[in-house]
Amino acid sequence: MPKQYPSAFRKEVIHLHKNGMTIKNVARKYNIAPSTVYRWLKSNPTGSSDMPNYQTLSKQKERQDHIIEIIRLSGIIDAVPLRSRLEILENLHDQYKQYNIHELCEALNVTRGTFYNHIFRRADRSKYLEEQQSLMLQVQRIFDDSQQRFGAEKIRNILAENDIHVGKKRIRGSMHELGLESVRQNAKKDYKKRQEYQRKNLLNRNFTASCQNEVWVSDITYFKIKDYAVHFCVIIDLFSRKVVGYRVSKKSSTHLVTSTFRAAFQNHGTPTDLTFHSDRGSPYVSGAFCTLLKKCGVKQSFSTAGRPYDNAVAETFFATFKKEEAYRRDYSSETDFRKSVDAYVSFYHDARPHQTLAYKTPSRFEELYGKEKTQDS
Repeated sequence: MPKQYPSAFRKEVIHLHKNGMTIKNVARKYNIAPSTVYRWLKSNPTGSSDMPNYQTLSKQKERQDHIIEIIRLSGIIDAVPLRSRLEILENLHDQYKQYNIHELCEALNVTRGTFYNHIFRRADRSKYLEEQQSLMLQVQRIFDDSQQRFGAEKIRNILAENDIHVGKKRIRGSMHELGLESVRQNAKKDYKKRQEYQRKNLLNRNFTASCQNEVWVSDITYFKIKDYAVHFCVIIDLFSRKVVGYRVSKKSSTHLVTSTFRAAFQNHGTPTDLTFHSDRGSPYVSGAFCTLLKKCGVKQSFSTAGRPYDNAVAETFFATFKKEEAYRRDYSSETDFRKSVDAYVSFYHDARPHQTLAYKTPSRFEELYGKEKTQDS
């Protein structure tokens, strides 16, 4: 009978793939067969996005560009008399406020100066243009006074308080003509860009350190016990590959990460000039955890999205733990699993040689380093 996986686990696997991780890497990360991932993707059609991808949009844009180019090359626009084009432009400008004068003139191959001269020659339009110019100056002033915060509706209300009664649609058209856009429209997008910029990868897969408590790496994995999963958070010192902190919980939460870090930080003398590296899981990018690291003077580093090898040391530890310990046991409870983790960490520190450490155990490696420091001093 095929192994059954919880729905939440399947959704997490599909989510990682949809966000850029290859099926091969997803399968390796969670120790499942690639064919299983393919099967879940096939049975989850709603997981696919309805939004067109970049390639589709690029082809659509290329098609539109070609259509415009063909119209230009045909000369059909220039074949229409200038007077007729000016009349058409005037009607389009009056009826369709979503198009600014720049776009209209470019579409019919008429210079803006020629169009403006055509408008100004119309005596019945002079009053409107004068009012429009005054309105645009008022809109610009209110927009600048609000530090680019106000949109058309707020500007309309402020104008009304000064006995200038103009419709919201006309104000929006004036703002479009002036190139004004409220910062509120893109505030969230700009904030996310700033956040993304701050989440730098300070390691760039350089998993070495010159001394203890210089760089810590961390990750969270989970293991299924009967009908529920337990989550295992670990923090490893890159210098000796020693586990400086770990904790087991039923939930993968911000509390799991913060409590694991606090204990490790206190137990190791609140080290200074420490770098903490992890993936971009929600507990690690949460405001509470980022604030905690800042208060402790710790620099935070993140793996690039969709690249598990950027956090290879922590990933490798979990893979080793599962192969050498977890997959060999039949756990009856969370308590049973915790005991197994405790025993394995002790074995990992004191009895398991590490290839990166010239086949010394983490404890022995730190012991030798301590003796060298004593001799040098």
